[in-house]
Amino acid sequence: MIEVLEQKCVGCGACTSACAYGAISLVDQIAVIDFDKCTLCGGCVDACSFDAIVLRKKAAVELDKSEYQGIWVFAEQRAGVLAPVVFELLGKGRELADEMGCQLSAVLLGHEIGGLTSTLIAHGADQVIVVDDPELENFRDERYAQAMTTLSRKYKPSIILAGATVIGRSFIPRVAVNLQTGLTADCTGLSYDEESGNLMQTRPAFGGNIMATIMTANHRPQMATVRHKVMDALEPDESRSGTVIEETVDFDSEEEMSTWLEFEKEKTSLVNITEANIIVSGGRGLKEAKNFALLEELAEAVDGAVGASRAAVDSEWIPYAHQVGQTGKTVKPGIYIAVGISGAIQHLAGMSSSDYVIAINRDPDAPIFKVADLGIVGDLFEIVPKLTKRIKELR
Repeated sequence: MIEVLEQKCVGCGACTSACAYGAISLVDQIAVIDFDKCTLCGGCVDACSFDAIVLRKKAAVELDKSEYQGIWVFAEQRAGVLAPVVFELLGKGRELADEMGCQLSAVLLGHEIGGLTSTLIAHGADQVIVVDDPELENFRDERYAQAMTTLSRKYKPSIILAGATVIGRSFIPRVAVNLQTGLTADCTGLSYDEESGNLMQTRPAFGGNIMATIMTANHRPQMATVRHKVMDALEPDESRSGTVIEETVDFDSEEEMSTWLEFEKEKTSLVNITEANIIVSGGRGLKEAKNFALLEELAEAVDGAVGASRAAVDSEWIPYAHQVGQTGKTVKPGIYIAVGISGAIQHLAGMSSSDYVIAINRDPDAPIFKVADLGIVGDLFEIVPKLTKRIKELR
C-alpha cells in the first residue's frame, strides 16, 4: 500500500508532477492519492524530498515447496475427444515424473467424459482427477479456471502443464493469477533441474531470435503451456493401471462475464496442418493469393495440407489457420515442402522439427536452404506444376 504522511508533507507539488497517471492532487496543500488511478509504481516516492510518501510492500511469505508434489497435465477435450497435445504432454510428463520420482496426474474437466480415463492412463498417467459436471460441458474460461484452481489448492501439485491451444491459452493464465504463481507460455522444451528442484521451461524469445530458459524458483505450482508437435507421445500401453478420482466443484452463483451460445465446426475440406504428415507451404514468392491454387493441387496429389508463412497470411492470401511459425502453428510432418519461403527465423521455429525438408526458391542464398534436406533453386511457377504432374503420373 502507499501512504502520505501528512505531518511531513509540505505541499510542494513534486509528487503531482512525477505521477504519470494523474493519481495525485493537492488538497489544502496536502498530497492526496486517488487509489483507483494509482499503479504503485513508486515514482512519487522517489520524487518526494521530504520522505512524506511511503510505499509499504507486503512481507514475503516463505513458501514450503515440500507441500507441493506431483505433475499435472490438463487433459483438454472437446465433445469427448482428447486434444492431440494431451498425449504429447503425458509423454513428457511421464519422463519428468520418473526423473523426479513423483506421480503423474491427468486432470479431466467436462461432462459425461468418464470413458476417457482409461485412455489417459494407457498414455502414461498414474491417476486421473475427473470433474464431471454439466457446468463444464461447454468450455467457458471462468468455469474451467475455477475448477482447476479449486483442485490445485486442494492437492497442491508442483507442476501444471497444458497445451498452448485456444483453450489452454484462454483459461490457464486465470489459474496462474488465482494461485499467485508464474506461467511460462508457448514452451518448446521442459527439463528438470535436480540441483534446485525447479522445472526448466524453455521458449523462444525476442521474435524467436533466442531461446530463453525460465524457472519459477519462489512460487508453486510451476505452470507452463506447451506448443503442439514439439514433444513426443508415448505408445499407449493398455495393460497400465491407474487411479481415478472423482471430484466436485461448487461453482460460484455470480453472473458470468461470458455466455455460451453454440459451437460451430469450421467448414473446410482442407487438412489440419498440425495433423498432416506432408505439408506444402507457400510464402511471399507466390506473389498473389490465386497462386496458392498451385500448392493446393500439389498438396492434394500427396494427400497433404497447405501451410503458409506469416508474410502470405499478413497479405491475406490465405487464412491464419494455415500459418506456420513463431506466431502461427508448430508442425512436425514427415515431409515439409517450402515453396517461395525465404526462411525467416520465426518461420523456422514452427517447422524445424520436420523429418525431411524440401525447399523451392529462386534465391540460392535464401536461409531456408540451410535447414533443407533437399534444395531446388529455380522458378516455383515452373517447378511446382511439373512436380504435381509427375506425382499424379506415378500414383
